[in-house]
Amino acid sequence: MTLVKFNNGHKYNAVSPRFSDVLDSIFNDSFAGERLATKVPAVNIAETENEFHVELAAPGLKKEDFKISLDKNVLSVSAEKKAEQAAEGKKYSKREYSYSSFVRSFTLPESADQSKIGAEYTDGILKLTVGKKEEAKAQSREIEVK
Repeated sequence: MTLVKFNNGHKYNAVSPRFSDVLDSIFNDSFAGERLATKVPAVNIAETENEFHVELAAPGLKKEDFKISLDKNVLSVSAEKKAEQAAEGKKYSKREYSYSSFVRSFTLPESADQSKIGAEYTDGILKLTVGKKEEAKAQSREIEVK
């Protein structure tokens, strides 16, 4: 008796390869994958002469949804949003709940002034500014040749 293994790279090969293709297309659907995946906002970090700039893309939230905290030299940004969709006066057998949250943490460099941290939320972008210590700012001067 010869045993033949039909894997073809599919996880669901117990019934038939065609049925496995259908299951893969359902479980790997981009819509379902986006809803099941944990979302963390994209971040841009820039540095200027006087401060650091951190921008988080977090559309659909309100400024009240954010919590920004500083613990030693770690700056943490978190948000939590809960939504329930239900209509009054109707008897439903199903309700849709929506819950999303994230936490992003950033280790501040030694040159950061922890007393000069600001935040602003506009058009779906959370902008954080972290000032630099005076001694860390680049000082330029002309040096005379003797």
